[in-house]
Amino acid sequence: MDRFSRSSTPLAAIEVARIYAVMGIQNRLRPPLEGALRGIARVPPLTNPRVRQVLLGWWRNAKRSWRLRAERRGSARYSRPALHNMDRRLEPYLPKRGGIFVEAGANDGYRQSNTYFLERFRGWTGVLIEPIPELAKQAQGERPRSNVVNTALVAPDFPEATIPIRFGGLKSAVPAGRGWEGESGFGEVWDAPYEITVPARTLKDVLKEAGIDRVDFLSLDVEGYEPQALAGLDLDRRAPLLILVEIVDGQEGRERVEHVLGASYEMVEQISPQDYLYRLIDNPTSS
Repeated sequence: MDRFSRSSTPLAAIEVARIYAVMGIQNRLRPPLEGALRGIARVPPLTNPRVRQVLLGWWRNAKRSWRLRAERRGSARYSRPALHNMDRRLEPYLPKRGGIFVEAGANDGYRQSNTYFLERFRGWTGVLIEPIPELAKQAQGERPRSNVVNTALVAPDFPEATIPIRFGGLKSAVPAGRGWEGESGFGEVWDAPYEITVPARTLKDVLKEAGIDRVDFLSLDVEGYEPQALAGLDLDRRAPLLILVEIVDGQEGRERVEHVLGASYEMVEQISPQDYLYRLIDNPTSS
């Protein structure tokens, strides 16, 4: 059990409960957790959103300081933030060092990142794509070796230069994505949700501008908008060797994703309850 799990700090318990409530990792626990969080938020001074943000900011900064101190000592103890140990489960498929990643839905560059460990301890570089400006700015600080792009990913036939997006905590949604219609749990009480209009671009354009001609690993978590985001990728010129896609709509969602990927990819492993790993058939990765 690590330092965070042992902590008796009330904010530690709040942070853990908040993440579990938002992600719905255990559906049977989600309603009581959300209820508990709303109850806590009604207790002064936590009724003030600014107070909540200050407390969460303090707690996140403290955790970041512990993590960076550990990294300076060569320890990766706090440097594997991926859910479900996905970063560990991906290791057998990925080049050991010096690969190139693209992570769409990058958040702040650390929280639940599938590529953070690769950059910090394996010498990887790449592109982080995050539509929310405040998170993209945080990602620039967390990930100095990465090219952080503040945009939402769309299909080639998307008619506008911008797109509205709804954001709250660890979750965001575009109109055609999951959560836009007020899905339960979207707006968490600790990070008040809001809507914003952000740039809309295709993966092809983002990678071309970044000068990326080879992608070893693409991680895609864009809240139900994955088929559209994949449609904007030039699979003839910049086909990633491995693609990790979050799919929450079961077989129907898999069919939509696999229709875009076509016959060039095979599904090699379900890495988590909602994440599927696809490999380019003509270019198997080395271990």
